[in-house]
Amino acid sequence: MSWFQLPLGPLQTNWYIQTNDQGEGIIFDPGGEVEKLITWLRDRQITPLAILLTHAHFDHIGAVEDVRNTFHIPVYIHENEKEWLIDPQRNGSSLFIPGSSIKAREAEHLITGEQDLSIGSFSYQVLETPGHSPGSLSYYAKEDKIVFSGDALFAGSIGRTDLPGGDHQLLLDSIHDKLLELPEDTTVASGHGPTTTIGHEMDGNPFLSGF
Repeated sequence: MSWFQLPLGPLQTNWYIQTNDQGEGIIFDPGGEVEKLITWLRDRQITPLAILLTHAHFDHIGAVEDVRNTFHIPVYIHENEKEWLIDPQRNGSSLFIPGSSIKAREAEHLITGEQDLSIGSFSYQVLETPGHSPGSLSYYAKEDKIVFSGDALFAGSIGRTDLPGGDHQLLLDSIHDKLLELPEDTTVASGHGPTTTIGHEMDGNPFLSGF
């Protein structure tokens, strides 16, 4: 398996795709710049199988509808944010981008709890990591030693919790109980900024110094 990162959209949200040797891929958080994203996929002859959302803030879902319609693929999201895709107020687009209305159809698949998720040859351990938002998820690919953590954990920082549904202590608990339990050499593919590792954040993240 291989994976790629590409910052997209108004907040340069990291879009990720994990691919296999057959040219298939799983998309994480297509945040915007849909033409750039689709061109990137077609230039590399990658066939997406699904869109996995870590959460449904507007900067993570801006290209969902166009990508889903172009490749005829399903969307997965936590049930706690099932209405955020269709509601610009809940996903924040109407608040942060005046006059904007970012939305998409309801997701084909609702994730209702922690589980093992298999799509084609791709397998993930789905971790519930709320705090940044009520339905935040992290997708851990054990064999590839990478976790797609959305806006839960960043290099040297953690997700903001001052948005509707945010909870600072809950986020810290999610990071401590779920993400820091992963092997220290696990790559953390964050929603913004550079990648990091679990071990690096355990040793040097100032927000986690009490753990």
